[in-house]
Amino acid sequence: MIATAAAYSQEKAIPLYPKGVPNSKPTPATYVEVTENNWIKYVSQPTITPYLPAKGTANGTAVVVCPGGGYSGLASAHEGSAIAEAFNKIGVTAYLLKYRLPSDEIMKDKSIGPLQDAQTAILMVRKHAAEWGIDPNKIGIIGFSAGGHLASTAGTHFDKPVIETGGISVRPDFMILAYPVITFGEFAHTGSRENLIGKTPSAAQIDLYSNEKQVTSNTPPTFIMHSQDDDVVPVQNSLLLYDALLKNKVKVEMHLFQQTGSHGIGLNNPKNKGKWFDWAANWLEQNGFLKGK
Repeated sequence: MIATAAAYSQEKAIPLYPKGVPNSKPTPATYVEVTENNWIKYVSQPTITPYLPAKGTANGTAVVVCPGGGYSGLASAHEGSAIAEAFNKIGVTAYLLKYRLPSDEIMKDKSIGPLQDAQTAILMVRKHAAEWGIDPNKIGIIGFSAGGHLASTAGTHFDKPVIETGGISVRPDFMILAYPVITFGEFAHTGSRENLIGKTPSAAQIDLYSNEKQVTSNTPPTFIMHSQDDDVVPVQNSLLLYDALLKNKVKVEMHLFQQTGSHGIGLNNPKNKGKWFDWAANWLEQNGFLKGK
């Protein structure tokens, strides 16, 4: 336990909006944040929690961590804190994002709420880069399942921000996507789609949040991991994105497990000895993100 504690430092959560949450309605008294078994629901005050590498090991790279949960909750441990700690071990400063789940109760437009929080997290890290020892050109994002949809939205919608940026870019410098929800079309995870854009979305909304359709040559370099036997989020989500990235000549690496036995594996595949996080770290190093400042 002592060795683990020395390997990283979890700091206090930082409110994303100390002056008031944008796109918000008054929060009903019944809408109270709860955490049960590391599952967070009813977030109305989003935050980022910094996880710092051991002293002397930080390399200036940062990543915003987006847990999954179908846009109905946040898997804050195995897709959150555990991931942040893994990044700390390779010298990357991690910021665990507790984002708002789309809700008509607390938002004027629930379809942009999570993206506002992801863009604000990137903006905050970039704005404080010098103060926090971060290279402003090495700020990435990682997301799992629906958190992968949020991360890929941040990586493909940055040129149409849904927050006030003050002229600072909200483009992540890299994306890492683990069994991500990508498309809202044929292979959609319907729960994520309905939670974000409702049960009767327009064709334009479906296309807008089908992120394989939003890829351009300026989409950041991307690492993708998925399992071919994923029975919750079909592997075609990753295949569609990979194809779009290839067509736009974006640097991309993808690893598909033959099987995992379940969706939402986090760091370790119970049916395979392969360590996808090690592969992602190698990819980051190959693309110059793990070199010191």
